[in-house]
Amino acid sequence: MTLSELSPLSLPLLVLGAALIVLLADIALPKNGGRHLGLFMAAAFAAIFGASFFLDSSGRVFDGVWVGGDFTLFFDRVFLLAGTLACLGSLDHVARHMPGRQGEYYLLLAASVLGMMLLPGARDLILLVVCFELMGMPLYLLAGWAKTDDTRGRGKNAAEAALKFYLVGAVSSVFLLLGLALVVGMSGTTSIEALGHMRHSALFDLGLLTLFGGMGFKIGVVPFHMWVPDTYEGAPTPFVAFLSVAPKAAGFAALTVVFLAGFHVPSGSFMPLMLLLAATTMIVGNLFALRQESAKRLLAYSGITQVGYMLLAFATGTRLGTAMLLFYLLGYTVTNIGAFMVIEATASGDQGEDRVSDFDGLYARSPALALAMLLFLLSLAGIPFVVGFWAKLYVFIAAWEAGHGVLVFLGAVLAVVALFYYMRIARAMYMNEPKDTSPIKTPFGVKLAIAICLAGVVGMGAYPAPFLEQAMLASRSLFG
Repeated sequence: MTLSELSPLSLPLLVLGAALIVLLADIALPKNGGRHLGLFMAAAFAAIFGASFFLDSSGRVFDGVWVGGDFTLFFDRVFLLAGTLACLGSLDHVARHMPGRQGEYYLLLAASVLGMMLLPGARDLILLVVCFELMGMPLYLLAGWAKTDDTRGRGKNAAEAALKFYLVGAVSSVFLLLGLALVVGMSGTTSIEALGHMRHSALFDLGLLTLFGGMGFKIGVVPFHMWVPDTYEGAPTPFVAFLSVAPKAAGFAALTVVFLAGFHVPSGSFMPLMLLLAATTMIVGNLFALRQESAKRLLAYSGITQVGYMLLAFATGTRLGTAMLLFYLLGYTVTNIGAFMVIEATASGDQGEDRVSDFDGLYARSPALALAMLLFLLSLAGIPFVVGFWAKLYVFIAAWEAGHGVLVFLGAVLAVVALFYYMRIARAMYMNEPKDTSPIKTPFGVKLAIAICLAGVVGMGAYPAPFLEQAMLASRSLFG
């Protein structure tokens, strides 16, 4: 194999190269140089994101085990964007709370992004599981990164967050391997493309169902969502911003490749199950979010609700539904990361609990942060004319055309319910008196990450056409 034949893997290989540079630099540089490694990793992610518009990453590698194209490229850009924003938002937090292990933090983040970027192109079940583990293992470590450096401050719950995340992740891996064993045992092949032509049997369908369960843990769909609120609450906020979007996008990429392009499942007997899970996820996420006092737990249950809308688009099993799922994931990435970055900026000191009350009087202390958070909340709620409105609208259109009018009505009603808990934060910002009247000093990295997210939310809301076109190209690429 020549280097030219590896060109479809050019973007993941560039990320691998950047990760190796961070590893070597962390060994060579003094420990107080960790902040520069964060800046380098953010710049590397941003540069690779820019290079993705010029490099040709289409083609098949290793006899079709991995395939590059518009579908893979779309997800790679989402992961690179999320990685850039996570690095920017982590610069000050990691330097203050975990000063001795900054290089390792960014190395693990890069390793997770590498696993995510390989997932959408995997066309072999064994490679798919390996990519899931490469993505997931660094996340378990990062969730508990502050457990020894910040035992009584903002990291006091890090050990609990990491343990619950790890245990559920281990169970999900068992489900994936069990499903893999059943499917491969009944078919005699690990090729996803070949499995699409297999005749279904009871054990084969059980294997598919078990595979879906393993992937369901990764995206936080009900009833596999139990790890989400506690992990979000205890893990470092900039990392949670990344965790709340990137693994979900990777999970849906794998689900789409395996169950839509590979097995064509939603068109068959699995359709009622997919629709039931979508409805249950939307309902449970909304109901539990209503009474949350922690802003991070509120956004955790909000994220579960958003997964329900994504699953509704996935369950259509159509090109249009898949394209709208991709657009929804892109909009959700900039919206949710932006919201968590505002939480990071407004947390009340090192002992901050990230509560809704931390937003009291935010407008008087920092009008720019208050406006940014309001726009992120409106986008999550699906209010015109920010990106979240178009994302929900296009998902509803795809679901309606697929004949799921009842779920469209349910989703619209639940979007109204969601306004109640989103507007609790808005009311605290604009109607409550501030407990502290001093201006908020926002670190540069967090400020830049919020600005990028805000540009995405407003820009895609004002002019969604180019992003919809890219999502449609990616969908057509997957379905051939």
